[in-house]
Amino acid sequence: MKKLTRRLTLTLALTGALAASAAALAVAADKDLIVFDWSGYEDPSFHPKYVEKNGDSPTFAFFGDEDEAFEKVRSGFKADLGHPCSQSVVKWREAGLLQPLDPSKITGWKDLNPGIMAMKDLATTSDGKAWFMPWDWGNTQLTYNTSKIDAKDVQSLKAFADPKFKGRVSIGDNVDDAYALASLAIGLKDWTKMTDDQFKQASDFLRQVHKNVRSYWTDTTDVVQLLSGGEVDLAWAWNDATVQSVAAGVPIMAKKDTDEGISTWVCGYVLFKEAPGNVDKAYDYLNAVNDPETAKVLVKDWGYGQANAKGMAGVDQAVLKEKGYDDVQKFIDKTLFQSPVPSDLKLKMIAEFEKIKAGY
Repeated sequence: MKKLTRRLTLTLALTGALAASAAALAVAADKDLIVFDWSGYEDPSFHPKYVEKNGDSPTFAFFGDEDEAFEKVRSGFKADLGHPCSQSVVKWREAGLLQPLDPSKITGWKDLNPGIMAMKDLATTSDGKAWFMPWDWGNTQLTYNTSKIDAKDVQSLKAFADPKFKGRVSIGDNVDDAYALASLAIGLKDWTKMTDDQFKQASDFLRQVHKNVRSYWTDTTDVVQLLSGGEVDLAWAWNDATVQSVAAGVPIMAKKDTDEGISTWVCGYVLFKEAPGNVDKAYDYLNAVNDPETAKVLVKDWGYGQANAKGMAGVDQAVLKEKGYDDVQKFIDKTLFQSPVPSDLKLKMIAEFEKIKAGY
């Protein structure tokens, strides 16, 4: 708990620093490698072998969401590695921001989860080039305060639009998670095939949810503070929001068995085309986070899975069960996988979500 508290405090401070200067390097360490990442992932327990080999952690810079990161890099911000998620990789690649990875330099590449590696145009393209090393995966799911809300009242994701929860709701300021929620709520499991009518239904649902939203959270620190501080009782949040809230002594629970299900995403690392640092150190970092031992930290402390199947197999079965990874197949049939969507649909989602948040 102390470790998590320290990390939350550090993350909050770094998020404020980034807001003051969008391109600021929040944690300056090894100047030969810059990792552009979500706040919190600078935790040295994710990359001990990098420190062991190079004497220090990389330098980290942070972003709040992938669209923000995309615009910063496209505008000239320089980093070596980035940490996008599945739904953004195609966009970053097509914009010319990335260079291919060399799998022969990544220890454990062949141990990466076959199901994740089979996702079309994600880790590799049809020409055989590798662009993305999957690393962390998890869920966006209904999360609630059990002392304030009865489980039967949140059996459906439609609860987010129920007027009785007005002012008690938070969802992410993140277009992908928002439309994942809306897609599930209207009964759509494969958003890559979303029709114009389904897009309208999903957007209309988000407009109803907006009426209940007290605050749109921007990162885990934000949503944990909202839940732990009693400002909201119902959230659409990532796995670690529950883990960290419970560690803080707050009765927060994730409900994976809603009628409509949950959303599953996978994130990982890419190598930027104009990486200014030491490419060998970039591969040192990829090997460090892909080490099977890292799975124990991801699962226990964050509630996430590691894409390295060998790593997941080495996690204590009791911990896997506690975090919901002992029988992944039991909720696969009610999962929306956040696979890449067509570029034109993604642009529509971005534009519409901005209108919704503005009250239109």
